[in-house]
Amino acid sequence: MRLIAPAILGMALAGLATPGKTQTLQVDYDVTLAGLTLGKADLASTFDGSKYKMQAGVKLSGLAKLLTGGKGAATATGMITGSQPQPTSFAITSRSSDDQRTVRMGLTAGNVEAVEIDPPLDEKPDRVPLKEADKKGVVDPISALLMPALASVSVADTSNCNRTIPVFDGAARFDVVLSYSETKKVDVPGYKGPVLVCTARYIPISGHREGRPATKFMRENKDMSVWLVPLERQRLLVPLRVSVRTMIGVSVVTASRWAFDDAAKVVPISVDSAVKAGATR
Repeated sequence: MRLIAPAILGMALAGLATPGKTQTLQVDYDVTLAGLTLGKADLASTFDGSKYKMQAGVKLSGLAKLLTGGKGAATATGMITGSQPQPTSFAITSRSSDDQRTVRMGLTAGNVEAVEIDPPLDEKPDRVPLKEADKKGVVDPISALLMPALASVSVADTSNCNRTIPVFDGAARFDVVLSYSETKKVDVPGYKGPVLVCTARYIPISGHREGRPATKFMRENKDMSVWLVPLERQRLLVPLRVSVRTMIGVSVVTASRWAFDDAAKVVPISVDSAVKAGATR
């Protein structure tokens, strides 16, 4: 669950507001594991010019709730500059029936200034030590999936799917490497149109426990993907669906209600550009 939590909380992301106008997004998500309903996730996001603020939550239901009592909440704030978010604060609290942990982090220009973990992580001999360089030029797990379009191409260009996201969650540093796979058309509540389908890879760098079977599994995992909606006015790609194979089955997070306070224009993707990008991968 710890491995997929950033995806559950982080995929519900919104577009940038037009200058001088605040835009909000309310999203509900269905979370499944191995085809079974696991719970719900939700997000309230506010965008004011280049500034963003997100409040996300996830709550397990049914048997998962009875077995673990699991739920969590997270917040993130920051600005969009260039092709990557610049978070200024991040906090997450996760709870289970017998455990609770809170992580708080402050950042400046993508560099971590302070981290507080309560209770602290246990010392483990197989935990890969963090270096100071690992806490520079990073994004938190919530801000990680805010994906501004590349400045040199249109928001619909399939090259926007090809990027490496440097993530630091307060304890571990890892890269999420995305690559364009294909273009699909979807019809879900709140959105109908094209999506870029990106495959994803997890590259652990530090802070992880090298001896854990889950680490080896995720490093070798080739069954992860994210579906991105291209929004022209915001020049942003918005995750609609995240799928991650875990050691006990595939976890899928899909928007069930997606409502902006202001309609966002979606750019159609030409078949020619999709085929060309696929042929040159």
